[in-house]
Amino acid sequence: MTDPQQPVTPAPHPPSAATAPPVAPYSGPYAAPYVAPYVAPVHPQYAAAITSPARPSNTLGIVAVIAAGLAALTPITAALAAARIGAGTAAQLAGLPLRADLDLHILTPVRDWVLLGELSFWAGTALGIWALVQGIVAIARNRGRVAGVVAVVVAVLAPVVFALAAFLAFSAGVQSAGYSGV
Repeated sequence: MTDPQQPVTPAPHPPSAATAPPVAPYSGPYAAPYVAPYVAPVHPQYAAAITSPARPSNTLGIVAVIAAGLAALTPITAALAAARIGAGTAAQLAGLPLRADLDLHILTPVRDWVLLGELSFWAGTALGIWALVQGIVAIARNRGRVAGVVAVVVAVLAPVVFALAAFLAFSAGVQSAGYSGV
């Protein structure tokens, strides 16, 4: 006859960290109280809103485009002022020798237009620098990247348009006064 089968007992496992007896925390004079890490309660209805990152706002790029657009409008006032300056100083410019130093007293009759031209220059410069910096920040932070690129391009091209508009308008003003030396 055969012996009845004995129940199989599992082989003992070596102790591991999961099955090791708990070790009492340090309780000496410098022991810090144990604080469990904070886990915010999440309601299942709002879990998706908390875990998904919010889309960055395009406001930074849009404001940069507006500033660049305003900077691009300053050549209009500069061209108006340059045309009036050219027309008002054409007679004095005609009497000057070709290599003579420019005496600024010839601008006295058109000082209001000189002031308007200077104000449009400085306003365009300030708006252009603002648009350039804010456009670069919008591109770098991805907060209206396309608008930031447009703002940077317009801000870089605006000084060229400003200088060209002022020169052409000044030349047209001098021509309208009857002097053709410019």
